[in-house]
Amino acid sequence: MRAERHPLLRHLAPPSPVQRRPQVSFIVCTRDRLAVLEACIDSIRAACRAHPAFAAELVVVDNGSRDGTTEFLASAATASDITLTAISEPRPGLAAARNAGLAHARGRVLVFVDDDCRLDRNYLVDLERHYASGEKWLIRGGRVEIGDARDLPFTIKRCDKRERLTPTVHPGGFVLGCNMTMHRDVAIRVGPFDERFGAGGALRSAEDTDYLVRAMLAGIPVEYVPDMTIFHHHGRRDRKAIDRLHRDYHFGNGALCLKHMRRAPWLLRHFYWAMRAATRELIGGPRFDQELRLSHWPIVLMNLAGAAKFALLVLARRPDRPAQRVEETVEASAEASAR
Repeated sequence: MRAERHPLLRHLAPPSPVQRRPQVSFIVCTRDRLAVLEACIDSIRAACRAHPAFAAELVVVDNGSRDGTTEFLASAATASDITLTAISEPRPGLAAARNAGLAHARGRVLVFVDDDCRLDRNYLVDLERHYASGEKWLIRGGRVEIGDARDLPFTIKRCDKRERLTPTVHPGGFVLGCNMTMHRDVAIRVGPFDERFGAGGALRSAEDTDYLVRAMLAGIPVEYVPDMTIFHHHGRRDRKAIDRLHRDYHFGNGALCLKHMRRAPWLLRHFYWAMRAATRELIGGPRFDQELRLSHWPIVLMNLAGAAKFALLVLARRPDRPAQRVEETVEASAEASAR
C-alpha cells in the first residue's frame, strides 16, 4: 500500500506555509476502557502543561465503545486546556483505529500512546530534545515501566541504553506500540498500518511490529531511547491473561514472518532460534521467561498458526464459510497445543 493513495493519510500531506500546526500530536486509541482512558488523558495534559512551549494536540479514536466513552470525550474536549479531537472509528481493530488517528493528526511529530498508559511529566522535554537534532527519518520508542506493582511484569521495556534495531534482534517488543513516535514524513513514507494485524484484527497483534519491519525495509532506522517514559497500567495480574497475550503476540509474529519472508528473510532466523530453544527446553533448557514461567513452545506453535492464517487471508480476501472453518481449526489446534 502506497501512503499517498490511501485516503486515511490525506491529512498527513505536508502543511501549506499558511497553515499553523502543533509540533506534536498524541494519538490514543480506545475501546470500552473509560476507567483507564481518563487517567491517560490527564497524564498527557499534565505533561503538556509542564512543557507549554512545545505545542501539542491530542487525538483520541473511539473504536466502538459502549461504556460512555463517547460522552466523556465530548465533555473532555470542551474542558481540555490542549486541543482534544475525538474521532469515532466504527471499523473494528487497533490498526484501523491507528489509521483513523493518523488521518486527523496535524503535528510535526506523531506519538502513539495506549489508553492504559500514563506519561511521565517530563515526556515532552525528552521528546523535544531527541527531535531537536533535525534527524527525522527514523521511528523512535521510549521506556515503558510497569504502572501498578500488582500487575505482572509484561509488555514493558526497561533497557538503560540507547540502541537501534538490527536484523539480529527480533523486532517484536524492540519498540512498543504503546510508546512509539515518528515524524509525519515517516508516516507518509511507510504508509498506513496493515489492518489485518493488531488487537481486534484477524491476526490479533503485531501491527506495530509490522510497521517497524516496513520502516526498516524502506531504509528508515528504528531506535529505542531509555527516557521518553510512560507507565503501563495493563491490569494483567494472573497467568491466564499473560498466557493469552503471549500466544496472541506470537500468532501475529508468525503472520509477520510469512508476509515479509521474501524481503526480510532474516525473520526466519528468529523462528529457527525459537524452535531450537523450544527443543532444548524439553531436555531441561531455560524457558522463554523464567520469572513468568512462559515456555518457548507457544511461540513456535502460534507462529505456525499465524503464518497459516495469513496464507489463508491472502488466498481468499473474503473467505467463504469452508475457508473460515479451516482458519478456526488451525487456530484452535495451535492454542490447544500451546497451553
